Amino acid sequence: MKTTVELPDALFRKVKALAASRGMTLKRFFTEALEEHIRRRTSRTDPPWMAGFGALSDLSDENRRILDIIEEEFETIHPEDIA
Repeated sequence: MKTTVELPDALFRKVKALAASRGMTLKRFFTEALEEHIRRRTSRTDPPWMAGFGALSDLSDENRRILDIIEEEFETIHPEDIA
């Protein structure tokens, strides 16, 4: 299936450079990245320590949101990382 996706120019350049450095097409790179993202989202379970906080279980969504932000930051490609 073909689709159009709008990306910020800087992000597109980073993705294109990273895909090229791995010898991948953009199609393959995006496909693998999306599959990995979906796999992480669907296989995630709360950490075992969360079970002890029954009254605070409503914080699970907030914890998940914060963990997502942390994961995204660690996946950010900085210019100095591309060599």
